[in-house]
Amino acid sequence: MSVPYSVLDLVPVPVGSRPADSFRCSLELAQQAEAWGYHRYWLAEHHNMPGIASAATSVLIGHLAAGTRTLRLGAGGIMLSNHSPLVIAEQFGTLESLYPGRIDLGLGRAPGSDQRTMHALRRQRGGDQDDFPADVAELMAYFGDEPGPVRAVPGFGLQLPVWLLGSSLYSAQLAAAMGLPFGFASHFAPALLLQALEVYRSQYRPSARWPKPYAVVCVNLIAAESTAEARFLLSTVQQQFLRLYRGDAGELPAPVEELTGWAPHELVAMEKTLSRSLVGDKAAIRHGIQALLAETQADELMFNGPIFDHQARLRSFALGAEIMRSL
Repeated sequence: MSVPYSVLDLVPVPVGSRPADSFRCSLELAQQAEAWGYHRYWLAEHHNMPGIASAATSVLIGHLAAGTRTLRLGAGGIMLSNHSPLVIAEQFGTLESLYPGRIDLGLGRAPGSDQRTMHALRRQRGGDQDDFPADVAELMAYFGDEPGPVRAVPGFGLQLPVWLLGSSLYSAQLAAAMGLPFGFASHFAPALLLQALEVYRSQYRPSARWPKPYAVVCVNLIAAESTAEARFLLSTVQQQFLRLYRGDAGELPAPVEELTGWAPHELVAMEKTLSRSLVGDKAAIRHGIQALLAETQADELMFNGPIFDHQARLRSFALGAEIMRSL
């Protein structure tokens, strides 16, 4: 079995650190991921969230691309409702011109922020999610070979790979209709994973670039030398989501031995959110990956590593790569 494996980096900002520290950690992780055989490395756009430093996504992609040699860099994703398609075409046309053959553009429909922040990002337009299909088509046209009244310079003629990302059936249906690769965000919204993959594959319309459907499944990966250590590290992302439910989008919390002070319904919601996470030692992670691949038939796996300690995060991705190489 040979399945590509990749990284999703939310560029976490742990309690007591600064975004500048997170950028240095992401560069080291990208460089190590390249050495460990990871196929691509994606960054996700978020705004007004103190624990996530990937707001200026295209800028950070350029920084990591400059520090690596072969790793594919990209957005997983750009939240297109926050931007005009032309601006994104110019940004990613610039990246593709600087690092040819190494740039991916994944697009999401949600704003990745609250409504007030979304308005601050795109003042002159509502950025209605209903505009998403038209915005995707406009953006893709900027990368095409047919000249129009407005050109993306750079961008025109580059045929940059565009992906659709999501956690719903809507994104799966649109990706199928447009003949685009699809990434499902089961690291935070796993409920519709299998249904979305079935819809995507059954409704897929072949395109020139993608004659067959191509599905990436993203999950949290928390691997350690022992399952007990991995469960301890997991408490960071557990706390993160529990706090988000209460409207506290703070910095990434340190792990704790026990989750206390949370209502039963909050704990149940958190467990559902993280139910697809791969947590444990090498044996447990191997079993989890094999089961996930058997269940989803994913063309590629992408791992998010919501771990507080940078060295533990590196170790988790190293173990993940060892397992994937041995499958």
